[in-house]
Amino acid sequence: MIKLKRVYEEPTKDDGFRILVERLWPRGITKERAAIALWLKEAAPSSELRKWFGHDPAKWEEFRKRYRTELRQKKDVVSILKRKSKEGTIAFVYAARDEEHNSAIVLKEIIERDKGIT
Repeated sequence: MIKLKRVYEEPTKDDGFRILVERLWPRGITKERAAIALWLKEAAPSSELRKWFGHDPAKWEEFRKRYRTELRQKKDVVSILKRKSKEGTIAFVYAARDEEHNSAIVLKEIIERDKGIT
């Protein structure tokens, strides 16, 4: 099972293995409070894509397409996430305020569907 959780929410045992999927460490959060088991910066969108998107819901579908294209070049990162998801519950931890339009959602879709990035 893959869960999505904002880094600003309290960690719980139900989260399982917590993976931070952000390129930058979230502001105002200590490593102890974040309770991150793995920081996988490479899973995050490129700085250019992140800045272009700017969490604008109107750009969501195009962001998803571009991010999936980026992930095609990161098969090793996707493999790590697939392997971890098969080992037990994991939580993709993200910093975005928008809980409906963020990169963790795209990662979850890819890993759960297990169809790869094609």
